[in-house]
Amino acid sequence: MRQKELRIALVCYGGISLAVYMHGVTKEVWHVARASCDFHRDPGEKAQELSATARVYRRFLETIEDRSGIRLRVLNDIIAGSSAGGINGLFLAEALHNGGSLEPLTEMWLAEADTDRLLDPDAQLWTRYAKSLASPLILALLNRPGNAINESVAPETRNEVRNKLSRLIRSRWFEPPFSGIHFSRLIDNALVAMKDKACGPRLLPPNHPLDAIVTATDFKGHLETLRLHSPSQVAESEHRLTMGFRAFGGEQLAARPELVLAARATASFPGAFPAFQLAELDKLVAEREIDWPRRDRYLRKLLPAHARAGNLDRVALIDGSVLNNAPFEQVISLLSERPAQREVDRRIVYIDPRPDRVGRALREDDRPPGFFPVIFGSLSTIPREQPVRDSLDQLAAHSREVERLRDTVEALRPDVTATVEKLFGRTLFLDSPTVARLTAWRGKAQTAAAKQAGYAFHGYGEAKFNGIVTTLAATIREGAPELGLETGEIDARLHRYLRDERGLQISGAKGAASAEAIEFFRTHDLPFRIRRLRLLARRLTRDWEGEESIPENEREIARSAVYDALSMYLDREPASSLGEGFAEIAEAFEADPGVVLEAIGERRGLKETDLAVDQLLANTMSQLSSALKRRMLLSYLGFPFFDTVTLPLLRGEGLTEFDPVKVDRISPDDALSIRDGGTSETLRGTEFYNFGAFFSRTYRENDYLWGRLHGAERMIDIINSTLDERLDTETIRDFKRALFNAVLDEEQPRLKADRDLVDRIRAEVEARMG
Repeated sequence: MRQKELRIALVCYGGISLAVYMHGVTKEVWHVARASCDFHRDPGEKAQELSATARVYRRFLETIEDRSGIRLRVLNDIIAGSSAGGINGLFLAEALHNGGSLEPLTEMWLAEADTDRLLDPDAQLWTRYAKSLASPLILALLNRPGNAINESVAPETRNEVRNKLSRLIRSRWFEPPFSGIHFSRLIDNALVAMKDKACGPRLLPPNHPLDAIVTATDFKGHLETLRLHSPSQVAESEHRLTMGFRAFGGEQLAARPELVLAARATASFPGAFPAFQLAELDKLVAEREIDWPRRDRYLRKLLPAHARAGNLDRVALIDGSVLNNAPFEQVISLLSERPAQREVDRRIVYIDPRPDRVGRALREDDRPPGFFPVIFGSLSTIPREQPVRDSLDQLAAHSREVERLRDTVEALRPDVTATVEKLFGRTLFLDSPTVARLTAWRGKAQTAAAKQAGYAFHGYGEAKFNGIVTTLAATIREGAPELGLETGEIDARLHRYLRDERGLQISGAKGAASAEAIEFFRTHDLPFRIRRLRLLARRLTRDWEGEESIPENEREIARSAVYDALSMYLDREPASSLGEGFAEIAEAFEADPGVVLEAIGERRGLKETDLAVDQLLANTMSQLSSALKRRMLLSYLGFPFFDTVTLPLLRGEGLTEFDPVKVDRISPDDALSIRDGGTSETLRGTEFYNFGAFFSRTYRENDYLWGRLHGAERMIDIINSTLDERLDTETIRDFKRALFNAVLDEEQPRLKADRDLVDRIRAEVEARMG
């Protein structure tokens, strides 16, 4: 079977009470991940207890395998979110990484995301006694003709919304009505419940990284130094804050307090919740006796400028969507770091519950904007609703660059093949590779590529060297944040050390690197080794597929071996692979970078890994026919000729996922199988300026259920779109109908606020889909 991965990088927008809808969508992403994980489990591994929905997704993957010959794995390895989307993203990441259940989070959203439950106890007391005289006046205002409730809330819910809004308005004035510490406790409760109701293994391949990112706004800001021509440097205030978590197999995503901090801060909606401050989290940690040994280290890493200034206790964090409601850039920056051990279809999928909400309203209003609408729109509404056009243009440019690179590689292939044939064609024992022979042949190919590149090799050598140094700088920054240095500063110091103090000569008069530079490449050039195996994996996966001279079983044996070899290098890529004590070693970096480089070289052990990889490949090739063995050898040994041409084109960055990135959206406007009309005809949380679901459990249940249904429909569409020949319309309709009914069956016992909701939608499913 042809192996393929559909990798989803999920972006969750902010949306106030539409968070409940987004939870429904993320729950479907979770069910798909569970189904895929079970589909790919080892034969001796225990099967998961899948929900009815997940079982439908599993049957869908089985059908794809039967009809297309593609064994597809679906995984979500990057999650970014802001505000309410940030909370949902963090909980999804925790479930994917630790095998926790999202069911407790559903209960939290439905039961606790209510204005009456979120009100600060002090505000409730104030509401009850201090403002009783204001109640008749407020209720009169809320009932007058043309008021906001009559204009934006459905008739059957207006009384409930009026009563809760009256209590909210009569709570303490000029202070946030909702409790920050209560919100933190709710988040912590959900994290504990998820762990207690764990329902399976980690939902990603072993050692595959998971990145979770949320945005917040540093209200007071901190000074950042900018380097200019004149003056040489200036200081400007920075308010954007990105909180990122990365984890591999065998370790937790983050400590509980760190996840609570991120979720609480990203959703500190201005005016509703107080700004998050560390004293609130310390209070939670103390009252619940949570173990958090790395507190100080984590805060220095998260807020380095504040830590250096000694004012961490005065930091105030508010809603992430104030400055960044759609964190695409953070996702794009991670794509170049992803390990690709199979053929990859990379998607960025974003959840947008209410597309073009502000723009449509402004365009449909014929009146000139008034005084207050202009002020509020410019300060809050419009900045939050800015489209992702710039990010999508960046992705489109990236995809075009990838496609051009693939065309370049294809154009080079005949000449490279001829050159390598000439170099090795009459080599004795070429059909009998051993570790010693492979090592010698690799050196011979590298030398020949350098000589034949001529003066062009200088540009290749520089691109290669700069890429390695940049990678090392990022590794040092990640492994030793206590240094307090940015990646750019570490990069500049490494360049000065290697060029000026060590005198590395990348390319001499005849194009050859100095002996010391060659040793540097042999010790630290991890990216080259990974690029070489990835290109070979691609040839085995796609280029030689279906060729009569290559037996399919041999191609699978060879491909598995290449991916195993690739994993040996990928395991050495993250800073966490450098082991305990590396942070202490890195403290000497500014004084002596050589000590740190030597430690990285010793701990990574790339030379020893090269021997292990050569042994693996030699053993594998001994099982193959001459036709495939020869092709593998010539591609493997010929890679330096490709690399000398393609790497400078990519400015030394290389490509990890050798395919374009595609973008998909999940929104009510894109899922019309059950009901036409999109957001306006399905969601209720959009009422009362997107706060609607906080005033009514009926609304929360409605939006949560539609989130699941829309998520199910779009996940089927997205999975199907990864196939070269898509499944037919009838098959897709049958699977969607099965999914819709499974979702409705699962949720009917839970959704009681509107007892007819599930039955009404079930009738629509039958009417539309048979």
